Amino acid sequence: MTEQPEKRSPSPEQSPILSVRDLRVRIGESRILQGVGFDVAPTGTTALLGRNGVGKTTTVRSVLGLLPEDGEVTGGTVVFDGTDITGHRTHTVVRRGIGYVPEDRGVFGGLTVAENLTLAERGDGPHHYDLVHDLFPELKARRKQRAGTLSGGQQQMVALARALLNDNRLVIVDEPTKGLAPRVVTEVAEVLERAAERVPLLLVEQNLAVVRRLARDAVVLDAGRTVHTGDARDLLADRERTTSLLGVGRHEKPGTPETAGTGRSTKEATR
Repeated sequence: MTEQPEKRSPSPEQSPILSVRDLRVRIGESRILQGVGFDVAPTGTTALLGRNGVGKTTTVRSVLGLLPEDGEVTGGTVVFDGTDITGHRTHTVVRRGIGYVPEDRGVFGGLTVAENLTLAERGDGPHHYDLVHDLFPELKARRKQRAGTLSGGQQQMVALARALLNDNRLVIVDEPTKGLAPRVVTEVAEVLERAAERVPLLLVEQNLAVVRRLARDAVVLDAGRTVHTGDARDLLADRERTTSLLGVGRHEKPGTPETAGTGRSTKEATR
């Protein structure tokens, strides 16, 4: 039997920066999301979890207005900072203050690090180069280097830096440690931890060790629906529940490097 999401009501001073309610999305003839609902707190990191193919990436793309041409929101609402942005186009959503770090990083390999950041500048600013250089001193040193010659971890830092450069009130980060070596996963986790002190993060992540380190809240999807919301560490400490919701083997320890798969994961089957 599917576990029902726990009801959590934030205090007035902790009103969520993002609220998704009963979100339903169709792509082509397929109903991908069939009732997704959760809140993102105005501080810290909220993790969006679930097995491959349950709709995590479709959820964040729906928030951002990045659905394919044959996709549409058929029900529910997305409210950001008190404004209903359901079905809004991506440029409108971004201008309201949501940054996005895509799963594939999306850096321009033929351009330098500095040029990648310049292209990310939105409007007249402010542009937080001091913050970016504080968080990523290596990128400042490599500002004239072509992004395509950087390591995977360094490219991920460029992608994160672009999202943090502008005055965003929320940053959505999709699978930041995917395909990275364990040492680099640790470096990226450290950067995300520092970034979350400045801006709230909605983090899609398969590496449960990273989730355990970073996330205060956890949202679990299954078959296009929200099946659990609650404290991330409480979830990962509960082997039976983690096994049921995330498919972690009973012989494994949730939230350890062995379980986390050192950043390796498969692309979601349903976008």
